[in-house]
Amino acid sequence: MTKAELYRKACMLPLLPGVYIIRDKSDTIIYIGKAKRLKTRVSQYFREGVPHDAKVTQMIAHAFNFDVIVCQSEFEALVLEASQIKAHTPKYNILLKDDKGYSYVKVTKGDWPRISAVLQKEDDDAEYIGPFTSAFAVREIVETAQDCFLLPRCNKEFPRDIGKGRPCLNAHIGKCMAVCSGKISCADYNEAVRDAIRMIRYGKRDIVRQLREKMEAASERLDFEAAALLRDQIAAIERVSAGQKVVMENDAEMDVLAFAGTTHAVCAAILRYRDGRLTDKREFLFHDTSDIAALREEFLPQYYLDGENVPKTIAVDALPEDHEALAEALAKVRGSTVNLYVPQRGDVAKLVTMAYTNAVERLARESGRYTREEKLLEEAAQMLGLKTPPRVIESYDISNWGDGSSVCGMIVFRDGKPLRAGYRRFRMKTVAGTDDYASMAEALSRRAEEYAAAKRGEKPDAPTNQFSVLPDLILLDGGRGQVSAVRAALKGTQLAGVPLFGMVKDDHHRTRAIVDDTGSEIAINRNRGIFTFVTSIQDEVHRYANDYRKRLMNKRSYAATLTSLPGVGEKTSAALLKHFKTVANVRAASISDLEQVPGISHKKAEQIYNALRA
Repeated sequence: MTKAELYRKACMLPLLPGVYIIRDKSDTIIYIGKAKRLKTRVSQYFREGVPHDAKVTQMIAHAFNFDVIVCQSEFEALVLEASQIKAHTPKYNILLKDDKGYSYVKVTKGDWPRISAVLQKEDDDAEYIGPFTSAFAVREIVETAQDCFLLPRCNKEFPRDIGKGRPCLNAHIGKCMAVCSGKISCADYNEAVRDAIRMIRYGKRDIVRQLREKMEAASERLDFEAAALLRDQIAAIERVSAGQKVVMENDAEMDVLAFAGTTHAVCAAILRYRDGRLTDKREFLFHDTSDIAALREEFLPQYYLDGENVPKTIAVDALPEDHEALAEALAKVRGSTVNLYVPQRGDVAKLVTMAYTNAVERLARESGRYTREEKLLEEAAQMLGLKTPPRVIESYDISNWGDGSSVCGMIVFRDGKPLRAGYRRFRMKTVAGTDDYASMAEALSRRAEEYAAAKRGEKPDAPTNQFSVLPDLILLDGGRGQVSAVRAALKGTQLAGVPLFGMVKDDHHRTRAIVDDTGSEIAINRNRGIFTFVTSIQDEVHRYANDYRKRLMNKRSYAATLTSLPGVGEKTSAALLKHFKTVANVRAASISDLEQVPGISHKKAEQIYNALRA
């Protein structure tokens, strides 16, 4: 269906809540959404003149049909949407992926165990608590446990280093029990470690009460050193707790969310508070979108209705349009009321600001990386005389072998980075013998034909087909001859206006300059950034073209081995390799296995089987 037909179909929908399912030409689900009024929401996708961000624009370009499921309420629509997204994972729905791995709390064995935060398990006899999804949370809880129970963090080994040297600064400022002084017994140390592990596992809710009971018992039996150690541990816990935010004093269970965005991306930052302290920070980055309100509305139900623990309170920077239905769904998952709100003042409002600051910081780090690449592309544009930075760069190289056959490799750099999904290969069809100029001309002619076919609708459109994308710059591995041959081949095609240059190497096979079809050279070795960038492109296209040639050579050698057998020609050889993949698999095949190959009779299978074993 065309966009106009989809719009007319959407205008016939009811003004009722429900879920809409958008499909592409292959009937694959590419997007699932919910709506308070189906007609209003769905029609805006296909109405002419309505602006959309990059993600929605791509989705609309691939939309071919849609279905709807009418629901009784917004709540039903929200729950149904979440379950359908989980079941189908559509391409254009947001993917909740952050950059976290698993982390553990490591507790070593021995008489004097140590506690530390690690990123992975090792093959040793240590005890590992976890896994935890947040390295930040693990570091925080380990540091808190070490602070509360005055555990050593130095590199000293006990009991080897007990009594040797002076206690460290941490002991002098009351952050370490100073095992190295020899005043702490092994039993008292192990009791402190056990209490620290207990707090890591179960939180600090009951730990102070237990420590007070132990301190009083130690005083009654006149064990004043143990009582003093326990007293210091209680004081440390209270000191650490006092340093937390005010909202932590009541053991709050809360998530704090804020969103920040640029013209190209949106970041969602989540601060998780459990048992009275910040336990985790999570960040999710979404590219090709700038609509924070739409992303917030989509993000919250997906995040919490897909297995994430729902806290008692969720503080956000702004409420989504369907916040009442969302609160109802969250309460159903949690089993009790969930307070979803926007704090206006006080400490929770400050926490929302802190989450927003984290989101902005993450975007700044990301944009910093993009800025470096964009600056490099801008410098390349200035050097080559281009009007705009070349976002899409295609590069080509010819690789030959001894019998005169040639292949061409095509690689793509998008926004300064390799786009391997866009790489393509060409086997020469019209060029006889080794002729780099003619081979390059043929490859680019076929590239131009593929682009024209895509624009006519005869081939898949972007972004699934790199051939349907018009590059901003073409770089050839070669000099003036290659550039002139390709310029002539592209004349009259839709690629004729694409800037075209060659990459020239010196006697040491290193990139020396960029050349145009007039032979004019542009030195690049004075600009280290451009030199490195162009060299990486030339090295990559050279590697890719040679890799293709070597694969074909291996395939030919396999085929030659089979065609030497009686009764096996090129077609039979190709069928055998297609079915068995390798000559070794053909040798190991039985007669009945060989009969499974199309075109091979029982008699021929026996002939091949016997010939391979002669």
